[in-house]
Amino acid sequence: MRIGELAAATGATTRALRHYEQAGLIGSAREANGYRVYGDGAAVRVRNIRALLAAGLTLDDVQVFLPCLDGDVTSGPPSGRALAVARERLAVLERRIEAQTALRDRLAATLARHTDTAQCAHGPHHLGGSGSAGPEVG
Repeated sequence: MRIGELAAATGATTRALRHYEQAGLIGSAREANGYRVYGDGAAVRVRNIRALLAAGLTLDDVQVFLPCLDGDVTSGPPSGRALAVARERLAVLERRIEAQTALRDRLAATLARHTDTAQCAHGPHHLGGSGSAGPEVG
Protein backbone atom coordinates (compact mmCIF):
# COMPACT_ATOMS: atom_id res chain seq x y z
CA MET A 1 0.00 0.00 0.00
CA ARG A 2 1.10 3.57 -0.60
CA ILE A 3 1.78 6.09 2.14
CA GLY A 4 -1.64 7.77 1.83
CA GLU A 5 -3.40 4.43 2.13
CA LEU A 6 -1.32 3.51 5.19
CA ALA A 7 -2.10 6.88 6.74
CA ALA A 8 -5.82 6.38 6.16
CA ALA A 9 -5.73 2.83 7.53
CA THR A 10 -3.92 3.82 10.73
CA GLY A 11 -4.97 7.38 11.48
CA ALA A 12 -1.37 8.55 11.20
CA THR A 13 -0.34 11.46 9.04
CA THR A 14 1.97 10.91 6.09
CA ARG A 15 4.46 13.16 7.86
CA ALA A 16 4.37 10.89 10.94
CA LEU A 17 4.87 7.82 8.74
CA ARG A 18 7.94 9.38 7.14
CA HIS A 19 9.21 10.20 10.62
CA TYR A 20 8.69 6.60 11.80
CA GLU A 21 10.53 5.41 8.72
CA GLN A 22 13.41 7.80 9.33
CA ALA A 23 13.59 6.50 12.92
CA GLY A 24 13.87 2.94 11.58
CA LEU A 25 10.54 1.80 13.01
CA ILE A 26 8.91 1.01 9.66
CA GLY A 27 10.28 0.32 6.21
CA SER A 28 9.13 0.77 2.67
CA ALA A 29 10.15 -0.07 -0.85
CA ARG A 30 10.08 2.40 -3.72
CA GLU A 31 8.08 2.01 -6.89
CA ALA A 32 9.65 3.01 -10.21
CA ASN A 33 7.96 6.40 -9.89
CA GLY A 34 9.54 6.95 -6.45
CA TYR A 35 6.39 6.39 -4.41
CA ARG A 36 6.78 4.61 -1.08
CA VAL A 37 5.11 1.21 -0.87
CA TYR A 38 4.53 -0.52 2.47
CA GLY A 39 4.00 -4.20 3.13
CA ASP A 40 0.83 -5.78 4.46
CA GLY A 41 2.06 -5.79 8.08
CA ALA A 42 2.87 -2.08 8.13
CA ALA A 43 -0.57 -1.09 9.42
CA VAL A 44 -0.23 -3.33 12.50
CA ARG A 45 3.25 -1.97 13.15
CA VAL A 46 2.08 1.66 12.84
CA ARG A 47 -0.91 1.05 15.13
CA ASN A 48 1.46 -0.43 17.73
CA ILE A 49 3.83 2.53 17.42
CA ARG A 50 0.93 4.93 17.87
CA ALA A 51 -0.34 3.00 20.90
CA LEU A 52 3.09 3.17 22.55
CA LEU A 53 3.40 6.88 21.78
CA ALA A 54 -0.10 7.47 23.15
CA ALA A 55 0.96 5.68 26.34
CA GLY A 56 3.64 8.35 26.83
CA LEU A 57 6.71 6.76 25.29
CA THR A 58 8.96 8.55 22.82
CA LEU A 59 10.13 7.28 19.42
CA ASP A 60 13.49 6.48 21.01
CA ASP A 61 11.68 4.47 23.69
CA VAL A 62 9.71 2.59 21.03
CA GLN A 63 12.99 1.27 19.56
CA VAL A 64 13.14 -1.21 22.46
CA PHE A 65 9.82 -2.68 21.32
CA LEU A 66 10.96 -3.34 17.72
CA PRO A 67 10.83 -7.16 18.09
CA CYS A 68 7.19 -6.91 19.22
CA LEU A 69 5.79 -4.31 16.82
CA ASP A 70 4.46 -6.82 14.28
CA GLY A 71 2.18 -8.56 16.78
CA ASP A 72 -0.19 -7.47 19.51
CA VAL A 73 2.24 -5.36 21.51
CA THR A 74 -0.25 -4.79 24.33
CA SER A 75 -1.07 -8.45 25.05
CA GLY A 76 2.33 -10.10 25.32
CA PRO A 77 4.60 -9.91 28.35
CA PRO A 78 7.11 -7.05 27.97
CA SER A 79 10.83 -7.70 28.14
CA GLY A 80 12.85 -6.54 31.12
CA ARG A 81 14.40 -3.82 28.95
CA ALA A 82 10.97 -2.64 27.78
CA LEU A 83 9.77 -2.43 31.39
CA ALA A 84 12.88 -0.47 32.37
CA VAL A 85 12.32 2.02 29.53
CA ALA A 86 8.66 2.45 30.45
CA ARG A 87 9.52 2.95 34.14
CA GLU A 88 12.16 5.56 33.28
CA ARG A 89 9.71 7.40 31.02
CA LEU A 90 7.17 7.37 33.86
CA ALA A 91 9.78 8.80 36.24
CA VAL A 92 10.60 11.59 33.75
CA LEU A 93 6.90 12.43 33.38
CA GLU A 94 6.41 12.46 37.15
CA ARG A 95 9.37 14.84 37.59
CA ARG A 96 7.90 17.14 34.96
CA ILE A 97 4.48 17.05 36.60
CA GLU A 98 6.05 17.81 39.97
CA ALA A 99 7.96 20.78 38.54
CA GLN A 100 4.88 22.11 36.75
CA THR A 101 2.77 21.69 39.89
CA ALA A 102 5.33 23.69 41.88
CA LEU A 103 5.24 26.45 39.25
CA ARG A 104 1.45 26.49 39.28
CA ASP A 105 1.37 26.68 43.06
CA ARG A 106 3.85 29.59 43.12
CA LEU A 107 1.86 31.48 40.49
CA ALA A 108 -1.42 30.82 42.30
CA ALA A 109 0.08 32.02 45.60
CA THR A 110 1.43 35.17 43.92
CA LEU A 111 -1.94 35.89 42.33
CA ALA A 112 -3.69 35.32 45.65
CA ARG A 113 -1.46 37.98 47.26
CA HIS A 114 -2.34 40.45 44.51
CA THR A 115 -6.08 39.93 44.11
CA ASP A 116 -6.87 43.37 45.55
CA THR A 117 -4.53 45.17 43.16
CA ALA A 118 -6.49 46.49 40.19
CA GLN A 119 -3.44 47.66 38.26
CA CYS A 120 0.23 46.86 38.39
CA ALA A 121 1.93 50.26 38.53
CA HIS A 122 5.39 48.94 37.76
CA GLY A 123 4.69 46.29 35.12
CA PRO A 124 4.57 42.51 35.20
CA HIS A 125 8.13 42.12 36.53
CA HIS A 126 6.86 42.75 40.06
CA LEU A 127 4.39 39.89 39.96
CA GLY A 128 6.75 36.93 40.30
CA GLY A 129 9.33 38.34 42.64
CA SER A 130 12.34 36.15 41.94
CA GLY A 131 12.66 36.72 38.19
CA SER A 132 13.15 32.98 37.70
CA ALA A 133 10.85 30.83 35.65
CA GLY A 134 11.50 27.91 37.99
CA PRO A 135 13.48 24.71 37.70
CA GLU A 136 14.33 23.38 34.30
CA VAL A 137 13.13 19.84 33.71
CA GLY A 138 14.59 17.56 31.08
